[in-house]
Amino acid sequence: MTHFTSILAATGEPHGEPLAVSSIEDVAKACAAADAAFDTYRSTTREARAAFLERIAEEILGLGDSLVEAGSNESGLPRARIENERGRTVTQLRLFAEVVRTGLWQQLRIDPAMPDRQPLPRPDLRLRMIPVGPVAVFGASNFPLAFSTAGGDTASALAAGCPVVVKGHPAHPLTGALVAQAISKAVEECGLPAGVFQHLVGPSNDLGAALVQDPRIMAVGFTGSRSGGLALAKLAQDREVPIPVYAEMSSINPVLLLPAALRARGAELGAAFVASLTMGAGQFCTNPGLVLAIEGEGLDAFVAAATDAVTQAQPQVMLTAAICASYAKGVETLSNLPGVEKLAQGTAGDRTRGGTILFQTTADAFLANKALADEVFGASSIVVRCKDEAELTSVLKALEGQLTATLHMDAADEDLAGRLLPTLERKVGRILANGWPTGVEVSHAMVHGGPFPATSDPRMTSVGTLAIDRFLRPVCYQNLAQDVLPPELREDAKNDGVPRLIDGTLKLT
Repeated sequence: MTHFTSILAATGEPHGEPLAVSSIEDVAKACAAADAAFDTYRSTTREARAAFLERIAEEILGLGDSLVEAGSNESGLPRARIENERGRTVTQLRLFAEVVRTGLWQQLRIDPAMPDRQPLPRPDLRLRMIPVGPVAVFGASNFPLAFSTAGGDTASALAAGCPVVVKGHPAHPLTGALVAQAISKAVEECGLPAGVFQHLVGPSNDLGAALVQDPRIMAVGFTGSRSGGLALAKLAQDREVPIPVYAEMSSINPVLLLPAALRARGAELGAAFVASLTMGAGQFCTNPGLVLAIEGEGLDAFVAAATDAVTQAQPQVMLTAAICASYAKGVETLSNLPGVEKLAQGTAGDRTRGGTILFQTTADAFLANKALADEVFGASSIVVRCKDEAELTSVLKALEGQLTATLHMDAADEDLAGRLLPTLERKVGRILANGWPTGVEVSHAMVHGGPFPATSDPRMTSVGTLAIDRFLRPVCYQNLAQDVLPPELREDAKNDGVPRLIDGTLKLT
């Protein structure tokens, strides 16, 4: 295949002019260019790199309505959602520019020599973090801007000093091409080597495989299905020199409705839950696919309100016809599992639109069938009715790793929440109270990650400033002459406000 065509999500019909497909040879050229640009790019000053990230943000904004229109057409998401996502994309870039300027990411440490120490002297030891090298980034289907060509993986890798090669998602090639043009323009305007950013296009999995297997790629950022993330991780581990794959994969994001909160506002919670469930046709990584609660009147009120809201829900355009078909298959599978009752279903969907459906089951049935905990990517959720705290805890302990867990609680629930917290900490990356998981703040303290299979590395996050750590590695310099050391580790380092841990004490220079 030499060309392929963008698809209108709402109709499944071809859209726009055919696009040239990148070849395996193009993958090799892109990786070679990224490798050639690495030393120049990683040597840029903090200010130059920060200004580059800010320039990308300005170029993306400069695309104007053409970007919003392309994103909406190819994803089926409403214009307001694409506009908000553009804002988030720009915010991420600007936030990482601030991070680069602080220099905190370098984690500078100095242990001065102790020649008179007994029984052995201590050498002079100095440490800094450096970028790992060229990074491969895979665009996500459900966020055509914020998790794609210029999304969080790209922004954090560029902030770390790593050139980036993006494999654009085939569901939104025109959107990706516009953003890629904006980044490339920023590269040129900032006087950087062209290899700092490369963009590959095409529907074939062979392109992604070749990218991960190229020996010049040193790390991978991915958001998508569990099968896709595991396939890339296997390719990366089978290389002659294995590399890390930071994959954000599957999660059903349990919502815990604690007794006092349920008694006080069960019906209100039911309506709010469905609003979260149906947001974006349920195509969020943090969609609330599981509700856990202890039997009682409050739970009955919640179920009644949720059932009413689901019944009124209208089908929504899904990202692709294939995703819509997969959603329908997942819902059918759940419907046929033993011990599962369908509580409510909204207006039926079609080839491109997915409906909303709500199931319920008991804790015993849930624990007896692991398939009930499988992610169904779309507006589907299961209410698990537990007899008591012991059953609730058993269900939590049986869950796989998750991105989020939500506690709806009142003051009278705090003791129970405290008892559940240690279990939740072992299972998820973000614990939130009295809110809904479908909303991820871009900030310093955010974690969008979690134990497997939520991610392939529970120590990392793909959202928030901590995401930069994925693309850095430590280097220690022992007894090097001052003139040979990196400038920031020398005794005469400029007073630039970057903290340094000197002999265990944090100091500013």
